[in-house]
Amino acid sequence: MKDNEYIDKDSIPEAPKTKEPKKKKQNSDKKPRPNALIQILNGEFLTKEFVLNNLNFIFFIIFLLLVLVAKGYYGKQLSKDAEKAQIELNELNSNYVETKTKLEEETRRYKLVEKLSKRGLNETVNPTKVIRIRKKNK
Repeated sequence: MKDNEYIDKDSIPEAPKTKEPKKKKQNSDKKPRPNALIQILNGEFLTKEFVLNNLNFIFFIIFLLLVLVAKGYYGKQLSKDAEKAQIELNELNSNYVETKTKLEEETRRYKLVEKLSKRGLNETVNPTKVIRIRKKNK
């Protein structure tokens, strides 16, 4: 029965302490997860657990894709509107130039003389005279 004796802790001489490397504890319930590329290649990202764990991220990615598509359609609509406005501007500009040209042709001196001669108005032979009145200084 000597082997089962009570030994006081204070009476044992202390042994020099050496640093032992700490062993990593491995949880038996967690599997080591492979990186994202391997998950995509082997199809693990399609499992229910993966989808449920990353549901917020998946919704965010879907939202970004919808915004990207909407931005594309909005850009196309803006370019169509700008093109229509440019075409309308060109038409209005050409109408302005055409109307201005017609007005200049109709108001030329010889055309006005022809039109007014039918009404009995003739062009004067004598030049116009200007009457100037000088003011007297007080």
